[in-house]
Amino acid sequence: MNVAKLIDHTALKANTTKEDILKLIEEAKEYGFFSVCINPYWVSLAAKELAESDVKVCTVIGFPLGANSSTVKAAETKQAIEDGANEVDMVINVGALKSGDEQTVLEDIKAVVDAAAGKTLVKVIIETALLTDEEKVKACQLAVEAGADFVKTSTGFSTAGAKPEDVKLMKETVGDKAEVKASGGIHSKADVDAMVEAGATRIGASAGIAIVTGAEKEIIGY
Repeated sequence: MNVAKLIDHTALKANTTKEDILKLIEEAKEYGFFSVCINPYWVSLAAKELAESDVKVCTVIGFPLGANSSTVKAAETKQAIEDGANEVDMVINVGALKSGDEQTVLEDIKAVVDAAAGKTLVKVIIETALLTDEEKVKACQLAVEAGADFVKTSTGFSTAGAKPEDVKLMKETVGDKAEVKASGGIHSKADVDAMVEAGATRIGASAGIAIVTGAEKEIIGY
């Protein structure tokens, strides 16, 4: 297993600088990570810097709370594609889900899927730390119904990150209709192995170098 090719090398903190992003990009090229995962502001820069590379550009939509309107999320998705994003990770409307408003959640995800129009992969962040198991299952079902490509555990900015038991539940729910991305709090090869064993096919981490080399992590993401 080529662990590097599972990793979206991530830097999403508000104080991430241009220098940090350029460093992230060079690291992604050097270590062969699948993508860089960055805030929308940096997408055009990353797309330019990675134009001659096979490293993809991933960005986030409605991040980190998911409480934007669907119209805003769709517009953000379209702009990200214009700027060069290959993948988008959108945050569901957690409050709507927990209020039992499943139709709103479905339409919210579908707005992003429709905006992507097959031009980018869509990953749906369900924020497992805030959900009951029943809500996790429902969120995954709605993501599949809306046509998303992945379900993703966490933003990395909530009360907890990825857990193998959540990945397992999510994979059991989506089956072969979608893939699972584990993110948040993944800092070692052992963490990655546990997530992959549970069913994840993509890993979001700012500790990519530490994961593939065993080196100490320099924190610039989450």
